[in-house]
Amino acid sequence: MPFRNTLLTLSGAVLLAGCQASRPPLETVDHVDLARFMGDWYVIANIPTFVEKGAHNAVESYRLDADGTIATTFTFRQDAFDGPQKQYHPRGFVRNAETNAEWGMQFIWPFRGDYRIIFLNDDYSITIIGRNQRDYVWLMARSPEISDEDYNKAVQFIVDAGYDRSALQRVPQQW
Repeated sequence: MPFRNTLLTLSGAVLLAGCQASRPPLETVDHVDLARFMGDWYVIANIPTFVEKGAHNAVESYRLDADGTIATTFTFRQDAFDGPQKQYHPRGFVRNAETNAEWGMQFIWPFRGDYRIIFLNDDYSITIIGRNQRDYVWLMARSPEISDEDYNKAVQFIVDAGYDRSALQRVPQQW
């Protein structure tokens, strides 16, 4: 009986992986002006990675370096507004120079995670970053708050892109 349960579990995992693989790639925006995109972005909501769980006042900062890579600083307070400050320094690599909207984000060498700019409004004040796997997503803005209307539109965009609404979490921001 244990072998059968294992076989069923493996079959289910393969089936789920097949469904996941059949999803079309996330469409990115047509073009990102990297110079305009650089700077601070407040994380408004996300489906968090294990590192981001409990993050408060989360800010992602980008700087375009001379070699074309993007120096990134991710800063937040752990579990409370007065919690310990955490800071990470992944590096971004533009994978599609035609659009500048597909990046590899490297936290640990040599691995580069999928990072796609799937929404960016005209004035570069709100963006949504996604991954083909639809496992993580980030709604970010140039200010720590956005209107309820903008938030609801962004959430609908995220859901329409294939993400689970129930996994999306608002990131507490208090400045």
